[in-house]
Amino acid sequence: MSARITNKIFSAINGCLLLLILIIIVYPLYYTVIASFSDPELVVSGKVLLTIKKFTLDAYRNIVSNNSIIIGYRNSILYTVIGTLYDLCLTIPAAYALSRKELKGRNFFMGIFVFTMYFSGGMIPQYMLIDRLNLIDTFWVMIIPSGLSVFNLIVARTYFNSNFSQELNDAAKIDGCGEFGVFFRIVLPVSGAIIAVMSLYYAVGHWNSFFPALLYINDSKLYPLQLVLRNILVLNQTMLMDIESLTTDQVSLAVRLSYLAETMKYSLVFIASVPMLIAYPFVQKYFVKGVMVGAVKG
Repeated sequence: MSARITNKIFSAINGCLLLLILIIIVYPLYYTVIASFSDPELVVSGKVLLTIKKFTLDAYRNIVSNNSIIIGYRNSILYTVIGTLYDLCLTIPAAYALSRKELKGRNFFMGIFVFTMYFSGGMIPQYMLIDRLNLIDTFWVMIIPSGLSVFNLIVARTYFNSNFSQELNDAAKIDGCGEFGVFFRIVLPVSGAIIAVMSLYYAVGHWNSFFPALLYINDSKLYPLQLVLRNILVLNQTMLMDIESLTTDQVSLAVRLSYLAETMKYSLVFIASVPMLIAYPFVQKYFVKGVMVGAVKG
């Protein structure tokens, strides 16, 4: 068998495998979209597979009319925007400082950061700390405790090590720049790649975060969207568990509501994914560059 035929067979097999992987990745999102626009009974019965069946906007109408969902969406946007800015203000300066060889004790400080990746006080001591700081049931409990990711710090530090030599730092100081001048005038303007990557990492983390809210927030007006979605799913399961104690009319209503909650689940997942899907193309050109450059050297 000639090399040309072998290459064609390999390309065909490779193409089929990549197509299969693409379908596995894309279909769940596609199904989420078509299920959110389909009739709830057909979705629950499993008749919605490839196309929208009995187009309806009932799920989206219920989302718009549900005040808790609107509040949750607003809260998640605020948590994500403010939290990401706060995280960047901590991570980028810390990573740059730890990348400078002239910083005395930088390995010691880095060791302390790395230690926290593997060991923590546990959930109860952390709750006690948050309570002592008077952050329980406050807006800032979703932002301040998660202010810095050590993994992101290591990636950003490696990026600065790889791209900013000591000679560049010395040349800037000869021209009259201090440490802050070097950072703000030279380093930050050309660090768009790593800032974009860190922004995406932190934004996705804040947008998907619900466990801290589950632990520290009791006020429903502060719930993020993910916790609202969780509560809707739990309520739906509770309704189905208590169905034996209901009358015939109540059972019929509970079933209709559970069907509607099922399609609301898909519509909420779709709506919750839209901001990240919109944001990713804007940082895609920086994403690969930032991650690869940050992984070249240790």
